Amino acid sequence: MTTLRLRQPAVALPSDRSFWLQDIGADAVTEPMQGSERADVLIVGGGYTGLWTALRIRELAPETRVIVLEADLCGSGASGRNGGQVHSWFAELDQISAVVGLEEARQLCADTATSIAELRGLQQSGTIDMDLRLDGWLWTASSKAQEGAWDRAVAMTAAVGEDRFKPLTADDIKRRTGSSASYVGVVETNAGTVHPAKLAAGLRKLALTRGVIIHERSPVLDIETGKMCRVRTALGTVQAEKVVLAANAWLSALPELRRHLYVVGSEVIATAAIPELLDGIGWRDGASICDSQAQVLYYQRTTKGRVVFGRGSGDVAFGGNFGGGFNRSPRHGRDNLRELHRVYPELRGVRIDHDWAGPIDCVPEHVPVFDHLRDHPNIFYGMGFNGTGIAQTAIGGRILASLVLERKDRWSASGLVGIGRRMALPPEPFRYLGARLVGSAVRRKNEAEIHNRKADKITNLLSRLKPGYRKK
Repeated sequence: MTTLRLRQPAVALPSDRSFWLQDIGADAVTEPMQGSERADVLIVGGGYTGLWTALRIRELAPETRVIVLEADLCGSGASGRNGGQVHSWFAELDQISAVVGLEEARQLCADTATSIAELRGLQQSGTIDMDLRLDGWLWTASSKAQEGAWDRAVAMTAAVGEDRFKPLTADDIKRRTGSSASYVGVVETNAGTVHPAKLAAGLRKLALTRGVIIHERSPVLDIETGKMCRVRTALGTVQAEKVVLAANAWLSALPELRRHLYVVGSEVIATAAIPELLDGIGWRDGASICDSQAQVLYYQRTTKGRVVFGRGSGDVAFGGNFGGGFNRSPRHGRDNLRELHRVYPELRGVRIDHDWAGPIDCVPEHVPVFDHLRDHPNIFYGMGFNGTGIAQTAIGGRILASLVLERKDRWSASGLVGIGRRMALPPEPFRYLGARLVGSAVRRKNEAEIHNRKADKITNLLSRLKPGYRKK
């Protein structure tokens, strides 16, 4: 019998929580785990992946007793602090096909389009009020180096018979976003934005109504493995035949997974509500918007006229070990603010009401992986959504449910299952030092390219070592 020790969360202060969580006054609605309980399936983590997995299991096997243990409150991790962008996997068709092959990649991408339709159905039926607005996802270029970043994905998507993207001109982008910083791109029309915390809270409520048992404020201390696992919290234990680890960056506590996983910080800011100003520059709809730099910008206008503006950058955690410092950057979103003012100079002087940060789990392929622990066939996991998960975690839930229930279907047979084929990262301290070196090069390259300058040769060479680097 082996004991797996999990990393304990450093819960964010109320003032450090995301705008989304503060906006709805998010809090726990279930009691902490106390005493002894028994489950057929115990899920560690109450974010999108854990909740979707619980829902899928109950759909397939309604008699299954499912318990979810959440360290803080459901959605308090990456699920409640992301940029709220909803789009399919077709933009990553090249990366996914490199892992699973082109035919399954096409099907998985189509599955995420089905997930978006499922979200629409949940909202239209009144089941979950998530502020879903399917006004499109704009994938744009704001410098010469970014031009055509989408060409490979668009060509591959067209080649498999999917018509997902439409070209955008500078006038189109200006009319849709109120900004002339980006001047060429494509749009995925069946995509858009969502309120992430409302979605998380809605999935929690839906899971509870469907018989899932949820205990919030119940961080898992350790798991005693065996035919019957014993999962221990501070105030109680759960005996479970099967365990699902859906704990995002916190999975880096397990050496077996840390070999394939690195943790980075993500930073986002939100302005004060300025609907009249945004109306005045022509930014009126709920499209999600990205540019194409390596430290990608992603932003949206909320339903009440705030700008939520994120940037794909942040600190790397040494050995995957992070603490409360990852909940809010000491820079307080300064890089995001500078880029916000570049993209929207009209917003200089607008108050920033919120800045927040947090860890996300990344894998080198930028494509999630699912499996069971090597020596523990009844302990499953899913990780590596790399910041793209609102439509995608619904698919992850199907894969994990099929694995747990031992179903022989396309989900359990997916090429996303199996960590043995995935790249292993170098050990520490080489991983951390390399990440710092490459990250610094990526930042220098970005700084040059967003001003239409060329980076030096060494910087270009080092930046190509970034995991998931995509050639045009």
